[in-house]
Amino acid sequence: MTPDSHGQHRPRQVSRDGEMQLKSAAGSRVRTTSDGSLDVMASVGGVRGLIESSLPSVAFLAAFLVTEDLMASLIGSVAVGVAFAVVRVVQKGSLVQSLAGLIGILICAFVAYRSGDARDFYAWGFLINAGYLLAFLVSILVRWPFLGLLFGIVRGEAFEWRKDPVRRRRYALATWILLAVPGLRLLVQLPLYLADDVAGLGTARLVMGIPLYALALWVGWMITRPAVAPPAGPTEPAEPAEQTEPAGDSPRTEGSS
Repeated sequence: MTPDSHGQHRPRQVSRDGEMQLKSAAGSRVRTTSDGSLDVMASVGGVRGLIESSLPSVAFLAAFLVTEDLMASLIGSVAVGVAFAVVRVVQKGSLVQSLAGLIGILICAFVAYRSGDARDFYAWGFLINAGYLLAFLVSILVRWPFLGLLFGIVRGEAFEWRKDPVRRRRYALATWILLAVPGLRLLVQLPLYLADDVAGLGTARLVMGIPLYALALWVGWMITRPAVAPPAGPTEPAEPAEQTEPAGDSPRTEGSS
């Protein structure tokens, strides 16, 4: 359908616009190189993203271990987060990206401030990881694995992978691997929280943060790569057909006149 005089829109165009929006959203989470391989560092925000996501927690942990003053530690962590957000705004970066990290830090600081317990600075992270774990699990159970949706759009195959049982199973396996990240975080960090081990909890949060997620993302990308068709071998030239004598002509023999 094409737009008519009554202003009706093309369903095909609407679908194409929706596909472009999905691809743009997926591209903001997964970056690829010019040859189509996964750019792991860019996908996790690059070096700058690693620093901005880690330094506020480092500031909190270092300040608390040195001073054992919760308020001073919270102020230091929030100040680092505010500084990063201001720099991004001044550089005309994405406002959503600028504020997302700061909001997370403010929530962590607020929870710890209300409880008066330093370990509660990490409590919000447990809820986030539990939410991711549940979302990934549901996506697998309903046969729409999360990494199939994400990688399928980035690779330009949309949802065609669902028609191939092998690729569907691989995307499910990749999502299981990604699901293991929040699962391991909860398995390791909850006992540290219950033991009131702030130093161990803060260290585990840093080690099991973006680096572990990046590893799972890379493994998932590698095991779900589409199969590459082998190059066609050289074709042998067809043998020339045998030439036959016309039926009406008899072969000439030596000595015949």
